[in-house]
Amino acid sequence: MNKLCKLFLIIIISFNSCDILRSSPFEVISWSPGEGYHPEPEKISVSLNFSHSPDRSSVERRFSLTGDSGRVRGVFLWEGKKMIFSPLTPLENNSDYSLSLSAEASDTEGLSMDSAFDRNFTTRPGSERPVLISHYPSNYETIDDPRTAVRLLFSIPVPLHTLYDNVYFNPSMAGLWRLEDAGKSAVFTPSEPWTQNKRYEIRFSTSLTDNNGMNIRNDFTSVFTVSTDNESPVLLYASRITKNDEIIRLEPNVKGYIGGWELPAENPDWEKEDRLLLVFSEPVDGLSVKNSMNVEDASGLVMETAIGYKTEFIFRFETIPVHESRFAFRLKPGVKDNCGNESKNEYIYRIFANGKYSKPPELAGIRIPMAPENRTDYNPVSFGKDSLFNIFHITDENYPSGEKIETLIELYFTTAEGASIDPFSLMELFRIETSNNVLTFSPRRVKTANFSIPEPQLGWEEYERLEIAGILTNSINFGVINFQIAAGLKDNLGNKNDKTLSISLVK
Repeated sequence: MNKLCKLFLIIIISFNSCDILRSSPFEVISWSPGEGYHPEPEKISVSLNFSHSPDRSSVERRFSLTGDSGRVRGVFLWEGKKMIFSPLTPLENNSDYSLSLSAEASDTEGLSMDSAFDRNFTTRPGSERPVLISHYPSNYETIDDPRTAVRLLFSIPVPLHTLYDNVYFNPSMAGLWRLEDAGKSAVFTPSEPWTQNKRYEIRFSTSLTDNNGMNIRNDFTSVFTVSTDNESPVLLYASRITKNDEIIRLEPNVKGYIGGWELPAENPDWEKEDRLLLVFSEPVDGLSVKNSMNVEDASGLVMETAIGYKTEFIFRFETIPVHESRFAFRLKPGVKDNCGNESKNEYIYRIFANGKYSKPPELAGIRIPMAPENRTDYNPVSFGKDSLFNIFHITDENYPSGEKIETLIELYFTTAEGASIDPFSLMELFRIETSNNVLTFSPRRVKTANFSIPEPQLGWEEYERLEIAGILTNSINFGVINFQIAAGLKDNLGNKNDKTLSISLVK
C-alpha cells in the first residue's frame, strides 16, 4: 500500500471515530412559553432546555428575541441545562414575537447544533385583519350638506388613535372622530363646513390597525365633491300654534311698489299660550334663526326647537303678552342654510293679543241691598265701573250707625270665554277702604250660585256674578268708599288681572 492510500485510510477512520463518539446531537429539547397566543405578556419569560450541557457563553451570544417594536433586551439565568431569558421590561400586548438560536451555539464539548432553532409566539388575541366594508360619502359622490359627516364601517373594531394617525383628507380638514357600533363604525365630523365646489380625497394606508394591532389589508382612497348650491333660504310662512295644536297662518307686512311698507296687516286673536312657528324653504341653521329673530313691544322669545339644521322652528314668549296689547315679530336677514347662503329679506308680522280665552277678569259693577233684613225685597242699588264717585245713599234707617248688620255685596265681572272667577282668589283680595271711617265690612263667605237675590241686575245678565256675605257697620261720618280687589284676581283658565280693580263711591 503506498503512502497516499495509507493517508486516505487514516482520514476515513478518523471521521468514523467522531460519529462513533457523538452518541446524540446537541439540540433544544423543549422551550417556553410555546407557540400561539399568550394573554399575559407581563408574566412571560423565555426558556430553552438543551439535550447536553450547553456552553453558556456560546448560547447567550447566539440567542435573540424580537417583537414588533424590535429586539427585546433581557438577562440570562441558568438552571443546569436550562437557559431562562428574562426581559428587562414586560413584553407588550398585541405583539408578535420571534426567538432564534443560531446553529453555531455549542455544548461544553464544542459540539454545535445541526440546525438553527427558530420559534414564534404572540400576545395578539386574534389574527383577523380589519377590512373596510363601506364608506360614506361613496366614491365620486356629490354631497349637498357642507356639514356632512364621513363614515367608515370596518369588519372589526378599530381604536380611535389609529383614525387620527392614519386617515387623511386632501385638502386638509380639521374635525373630530368618534366611534359607534362597538368601535366598528368611525364617524368624522368636520369642525367647519366643507368648501363649496371643491373635490375632497379621503385616504389611509395599511398602517391603519385594529384594536389588536393588526394592519388593514389594503390602502384606501376615495373622493367626493361638495355641491354648488348658491340659492338663499326664504321664509315660506309664519303661523301661530294654539294650545290645541291648531296652526293658523299669519299675514305678513309687505313692501309696496314704491318701496315703503303698506298698511300693517294685523293678526288678531293671539292667546296667552300661543306659540310662533316659522317654516323655511330648506334646512337652516337654528342659531342664525335665533339671532335674526326678535319681538317688538313684548317680552323676549324662547326658541323651543333644538339648535340644528331644520326647516321648522317654534318660539314661545318668556312671559305672557299683556291682553289687548299689540306687538310685532321681526325676522331680519342673515338666516343661513347648510351651504352658508344667507337670507336676504326681512319679515314683519304684527299681532293683536286679544284672544277671547286670555282675557283677565275685570270688575264690571257691584250691587248692594238697601234693605238687607227684608228677605222679600232687598231693594238693591247698583254701580257700574263708570260710576266714579256716585252718591251711595246708605242711611241709618237700614244700616243704623254703629250696629253690625248682616248684608251682602254682589260683584259682576267680565271674563274670558268659558272662564269663571276663582272664589278663593276673590275672598283673599276683596276689601272696602274708606276715608274718615265711613263704614267697615267684614266678609264671611263667597257664593257662586244660589244667590240671595235670585235675579241678576238688569242688563248685566251676561256677566259672571259672585256674592260676598258679611257684616257691615255704618257710621255717622261722610267720605269716600272704595270697593277694591287687589291685583292678582284669577280665573279657572289661569288668566290673572295684574291691576287693582275698584269702584269708588261717596257717602
